Amino acid sequence: MAPLIRSTLIALYLALVLPLPMLAPEGLRPLMLVAVPLGLVLILALVSEQVELDGGGIRVGHPRWCGWLLRRSWQLRWDQLSGLTPVATSQGGRVFYLRSREGGAYLLPQRVARFEAFLAQLTSLSGLNLSAVGRISPPWTYQLLALLCWLFLATELAWLGWRLIRLA
Repeated sequence: MAPLIRSTLIALYLALVLPLPMLAPEGLRPLMLVAVPLGLVLILALVSEQVELDGGGIRVGHPRWCGWLLRRSWQLRWDQLSGLTPVATSQGGRVFYLRSREGGAYLLPQRVARFEAFLAQLTSLSGLNLSAVGRISPPWTYQLLALLCWLFLATELAWLGWRLIRLA
């Protein structure tokens, strides 16, 4: 996953849940203090997806530390690949599925680092025409979301500092 997207999603999670233990009723605070770090581990697992291309095919999966939990991995050999199918999303974008000769459909990763280089290598190895494939969303959307998340986090930390000073 591209570092901008990964860090933005982590920052969004933190911005949304960090204040929850302090805002929760007294009886729920211990549960929140356990749930927030567990949620962070789950978010880290979800954004750790890896894509590998080589002469044999494409593999998409997660590292061992979380792969057993997510089990969303797949692989497709080049000789099994039959084509590419575009599908419109409800937000007006397009995602693409790699089709196998056996009838399977595998979501083409569109949030990878160095996306253009990834597409060039995929084109070279698979022989598919990927000229219609683009990013699922433009980088500025993640840049704006990242900025807003970090501003939100800074505001929360300032509030926490003010609250701690007031309690002292």
